[in-house]
Amino acid sequence: MRSFVIGTRGSALAVRQTEIVSALLRRAHPDVTVSILTVRTTGDQQAEQPFEGLAGIGFFVKELEVALLERRVDAAVHSMKDLPTVDTDGLTLYAVTAREDPRDVLAGRAGVTLETLRRGARIGTSSPRRAAFLRARRPDLEIVPIRGNIETRLRKVDAGEVDAVLLAGTGLHRLGLGHRIGEWLPFEVILPAPGQGALGVQVRAGDEDAMRIVAAADDPPSRWAVLAERAFLARLQGGCRLPAGAHAVIRDGAVRLQAAVVSPDGRRALRGERNGPVSQAQAVGRALADDLLHRGAADLLRAVGATG
Repeated sequence: MRSFVIGTRGSALAVRQTEIVSALLRRAHPDVTVSILTVRTTGDQQAEQPFEGLAGIGFFVKELEVALLERRVDAAVHSMKDLPTVDTDGLTLYAVTAREDPRDVLAGRAGVTLETLRRGARIGTSSPRRAAFLRARRPDLEIVPIRGNIETRLRKVDAGEVDAVLLAGTGLHRLGLGHRIGEWLPFEVILPAPGQGALGVQVRAGDEDAMRIVAAADDPPSRWAVLAERAFLARLQGGCRLPAGAHAVIRDGAVRLQAAVVSPDGRRALRGERNGPVSQAQAVGRALADDLLHRGAADLLRAVGATG
């Protein structure tokens, strides 16, 4: 039987996500023995360091990509929101899984909602995007930088260090922690990170056998939506530290993309929307980024050093 090794980060969520992909591949290819290899990334090794202190981009994927290039694994599974928008030489993003709910949530204690939080409540997040959108909606709240895996962040709520945390809701559900969600935040409040809610499967460029195997995990509508969002982010020359959100929907052969860029203090926000044929999904993303840049988004991005 053909042996096929999938690389993943070692967190409980990353392993669970890779198990989802592994199950898809096993069902499609019963003649292939699929196994999982965990790889510790820079982001995991420096779990207490603020994102601003981590050099470069891709600190949750670099070591996985090295393992792939060195042929220690045949494929790597990533959260799409963590994957840099430019392909690493020698590698290609070949499959995007069916996307789950991409919305962010307010999590921690039962019943916690954005409207019922007291003035001055402490909200934990490591994401400049979430912090900026939250400040735009509730400038009276205190943003507390917080890192670590989902379980660690929830323990900080239980210990009283913060009143709630902002997280991707799908991650909580994948870990069986949906009961810790207080409120799913609508797109009018926080637009998700490009690719949030979807998983990406990366393989070596030109590895046709690996491509054949991982194709079973691909969901075309999700892939086109994610490509539109990532094209938007790439045009802004930003990564996961950029205070920008985007969400695309594919329907009847067309893509509808909405996106926003917010100043770090939340006082200024630029929103826009673009539509186009699904075959032009990436062009739609780039066009919407250009729209926002022409309206002044470049000034907002300079505030976080996102543009040159």
